[in-house]
Amino acid sequence: MRFTSSYFHNFSAGQADFSPAVTGFYRMLRRGVVGLLLLLAALGALAQIDSIDSSLDAARLQIDKAQKIIDKPPKDPADLLPLRAQVLAAGAQADASAALLEPQLTSIQARLNELGPVTPGQLEAPEVAILRTQLNKVRAELDAQLKRARVLAVESGQTAGDISALRRSEFQARLGERTSSIMSSLFWTELKADLPGDMQRAKVLFNGLAATAQASGTRVWVSVGALVLVLLSLHWWAGQALLRLTTTRVPPGRLRRSLHAWTRVLLPTITAGLVAETVYLGLVWVVPLPEALGSLASRLAGVICFGGYVVGLGHALLLPNRPSWRLLPLPDKVALNLRWLPPFLALMIVLTWVVVRLTSQINASLVTTVAADCLIALAMAVAMGLALLRTDLTRRQALRDPVEAANWPVSPLWLSSLVALAWLGTAGSLLALLLGYVALGSFVVHQIAWVAVVLGSAYLLAVLVDDGFTTLLAPAPGTEQSLPGELIAGAAERPADAFVKIRAQAAVLLSGVGRLLVVFLTLMLLLAPFGEGPSELFERADKLQQGISIGAFQIVPLAVLQAVLIMTLCLAGVRIVRRWLKDVFLPTTSLDTGMQVWTATLMAYAGNVLALSLGLAAVGIGLERIGWVASALSVGIGFGLQAVVQNFVSGIIMLTEKPVKVGDWVSLGGIEGDIRRINVRATEIQMGDRSTVIVPNSEFITKTVRNVTHANPLGLVKILLPVPLAADVDLVRSLILEIFNAHADVVKTPAPTVELDSIDSAGMVVFNATAFVNSPRAAYGVRSALLFDVLRRLREADISLLRPAGLVLREAPDKALELTAPSPAPGPVAGPPALV
Repeated sequence: MRFTSSYFHNFSAGQADFSPAVTGFYRMLRRGVVGLLLLLAALGALAQIDSIDSSLDAARLQIDKAQKIIDKPPKDPADLLPLRAQVLAAGAQADASAALLEPQLTSIQARLNELGPVTPGQLEAPEVAILRTQLNKVRAELDAQLKRARVLAVESGQTAGDISALRRSEFQARLGERTSSIMSSLFWTELKADLPGDMQRAKVLFNGLAATAQASGTRVWVSVGALVLVLLSLHWWAGQALLRLTTTRVPPGRLRRSLHAWTRVLLPTITAGLVAETVYLGLVWVVPLPEALGSLASRLAGVICFGGYVVGLGHALLLPNRPSWRLLPLPDKVALNLRWLPPFLALMIVLTWVVVRLTSQINASLVTTVAADCLIALAMAVAMGLALLRTDLTRRQALRDPVEAANWPVSPLWLSSLVALAWLGTAGSLLALLLGYVALGSFVVHQIAWVAVVLGSAYLLAVLVDDGFTTLLAPAPGTEQSLPGELIAGAAERPADAFVKIRAQAAVLLSGVGRLLVVFLTLMLLLAPFGEGPSELFERADKLQQGISIGAFQIVPLAVLQAVLIMTLCLAGVRIVRRWLKDVFLPTTSLDTGMQVWTATLMAYAGNVLALSLGLAAVGIGLERIGWVASALSVGIGFGLQAVVQNFVSGIIMLTEKPVKVGDWVSLGGIEGDIRRINVRATEIQMGDRSTVIVPNSEFITKTVRNVTHANPLGLVKILLPVPLAADVDLVRSLILEIFNAHADVVKTPAPTVELDSIDSAGMVVFNATAFVNSPRAAYGVRSALLFDVLRRLREADISLLRPAGLVLREAPDKALELTAPSPAPGPVAGPPALV
């Protein structure tokens, strides 16, 4: 113990001697560790710079190659499309490199800021100087690479734009070219001279294809044939199974028909693709195809798959064998007359692609290429014209028959316009092909077929989207679901159907958004043949992800979607909390109905403001950024919204002081009725005829209001009853009191009273009978019941209410009333006085 105490004493005494040394050693060690970590980070950044440098070099080579090709464009403008895709990929790679380099450069700059600036005339520690030098070197290299990546991204965009412009110019130039017409002898003379050489080159190509097919052997082709039969059998079985599935499992309605239509589209597409791929595998099972045929055969499967899609789409739209499942409003005769058109168009589309690729592969002469393209285009144009002609003849024949004319559907304006454009395009393409403008005529006829395929697909897809959302999100049978609008209106009347209302609104909203996306996709596909394909449009849409600058604000689409999602969730939460307050919590408090409604409404307003603030913050617009907007609007709020603010404050005063409350019977400026609801801005008053009057809250504060049920909710029943002067007034008074006291709705306190009000000049005594009931609203009904009882009891007591015919009450000279009997005067006797 003594040794320990002595040791700690010596340690405490000598602490002042070696404490600076320990502190200095600790600081040096910390600097060394931090410097080592920073140095390692800098070396890691340098290593990453090398990898980014190589990727930027590859992007530079690709962009330079594209620029050289632009200077000497290829013969086929279609070759520019993959080149543009490569340039865009190089630009995307440069953008990705810039995105990696920018945070690293920011980090290096932050580390240099931690070291602080170099003080002139003061020496730095060696390790700090080495670290500063290394960080400056890394920063310079990162900055250079970042600038290089951004330049490459800009050049990529410019080069892609040049390629698109070149594609459009070459496309327009080709459409304007004219060759010898097939109607001239010169065309056939040239074709006769060049065709043998082209056939010889094609024969060499087909010989290679035949040799490859023979190399596969008989067993392979037997297996291929068996597999094709299996695929066709599966196609038939799947069609029957899917038809039963849609009939039994899908809810009734148009969703069954739309799903059935898409099964008709997808089954031929998949079957055609699988059959083509099976044949291709049979060809290359043993020996690969020659290089000249390899790319042609591999892509042919995709073209055949598209041909199957065209066949399936046509049958899904026409459905000649199942007219009740047809979605298009087509007559049965038209559908039967057009059922041959989809397979023929599919065959021509596949044949067009094969001929174009084959003539390019064998380097065929110009006249052979033009002849093949012209013949296929003529066949398609004639087929389209024949289909239009047969449809028009069928319509004319049906309109001549009164029975068929009544059942023939009315063609809408858009359909008539499309048919007119189809006639014009078909006639124009035939004329262009016959005059020698083969490129223009072929383009027009193929564009007609492409537009028909795209619009048919868009129609089926839009119907499927609409039917899917409205059927799957619609309420169960038994609720109001005639139409979405009627469903919403019916659900709004009952709080229990709020979920039904939300589902109906979601169905309509999602259906609208889905169909809008279908419209955008349709426009992109329709613009593709004009040089503005989906790749260009998707590229422009991708640029929007970087945001749109509006003044000092940067609007990013993803941020906008995030803000919409946040606001939706917040508003839903506010609605749930408001309903819980109104229906569950506030009824358990001592607040009256008006204060409960006001509290729930005020909470809803505060929640909506909070949701709006969170949505603006998600977009990047904080509340501090809209301070200038609030200051600019303060003047407008002071003048333009003065009445709104006045009514808001008046509503708060009404709900606090409670001059009126929900359920009161009030009279204000000729308006009399029951208060049904007190809102923040206005009050709803229900009149006697069940109409509702909206009164601003300031009217209740600044004007005189008669509240019948404010302090004393009793209702007054008052009856003025005239009886003849000769009647027994005591008996009348006792009868009235007895009737009043016997009525169940007449209160005992204050007690009913019967007073003698006056004696009029006609000789009638007027009684004033008053009583009180529990509510002013019951006074009219009780008064009517009491009058019935009084009249009945007076009739039973033989007390007449008729005025005496010979008695006149007049004023005597001494101002006293006396009863005299004047001489009878001619004329009828006056009837009884009216009851008041």
